[in-house]
Amino acid sequence: MGRVVITGGAGFIGSFLCERFLAAGDEVVAVDSLMTGARANIAHLLNNPRFSFVVHDITTPLEIDGPITGVLNFASPASPIDYLKIPIETLRVGAIGTENMLRVARAKGARFLHASTSEVYGDPLVHPQPESYLGNVDAVGPRGCYDEAKRYGEAIVMAYRRIHGVDTRIARIFNTYGPRMRLADGRVIPAFLGQALRGEAMTIFGDGKQTRSLCFVDDLVDGLVRLFEANEPMPVNLGTQFEVSMLDLAETIRDLVGSKSAFTFHPLPEGDPKVRRPDTTRARAILGWEPRVSLRDGLARTLPYFAEKLGIPMPRLRI
Repeated sequence: MGRVVITGGAGFIGSFLCERFLAAGDEVVAVDSLMTGARANIAHLLNNPRFSFVVHDITTPLEIDGPITGVLNFASPASPIDYLKIPIETLRVGAIGTENMLRVARAKGARFLHASTSEVYGDPLVHPQPESYLGNVDAVGPRGCYDEAKRYGEAIVMAYRRIHGVDTRIARIFNTYGPRMRLADGRVIPAFLGQALRGEAMTIFGDGKQTRSLCFVDDLVDGLVRLFEANEPMPVNLGTQFEVSMLDLAETIRDLVGSKSAFTFHPLPEGDPKVRRPDTTRARAILGWEPRVSLRDGLARTLPYFAEKLGIPMPRLRI
């Protein structure tokens, strides 16, 4: 048993990580500014004596009393609708916030897991993307605040490892979905599910042929825990190799829900990647990990959450 600090602990992925470490018998200190996280995501954990919650912006130094065995750094806006509104805050949490938490890990002799992202590859010219690919990132484009914050985060993590001997891990997380995503966070799964459940037109950008690889959150958390426990300092891709076009995804969701929603097409946002799929060779070899939940099954496990949030009766799914 250990004691871990999870920044972004009230967020989508962070809250599931809190559950996972608690289930393993660890103590968990969740830290979140609530800028994009939500107390509701961790409300069911607040009475657990091994769980504590601290409202804090990690761009200011954080003091944690007592021993810590791990720091998992998941504090960052992760949706374009967020980081396009708050680009400076996004850059600050990726730079200043990451270093502040590295300082905590160094002072406590704790292992440090950094949540990076597939966005470090930008609009990739290599497909699928291996960890050795250096990316095609537009630093001055509208998405640069997030992409470069995460690239800087990886760089300072490696600097603290090399200079200060901090025991570090880097996870490059590809598109992940599941319950607790915000309804209006701008990402494709909440958008399509919400529109299909309400019977509204489903918004497709461009021609809908751009692709994503969508990993269910339970699979991702399993990969993250395996990486945290492994002896691997270099970045590891975590995501599914099953690639789907946005048009096919919309059709799958519409069919699953039994919706009659029409499709409406809009211009592709600036900087939106055309393809995105991880090469997970290293994750399989090092962690013995690969996703197991199919897209249709994952969507079926996600739908009840969104139906409840929308106050819409759960439709009879066409599994």
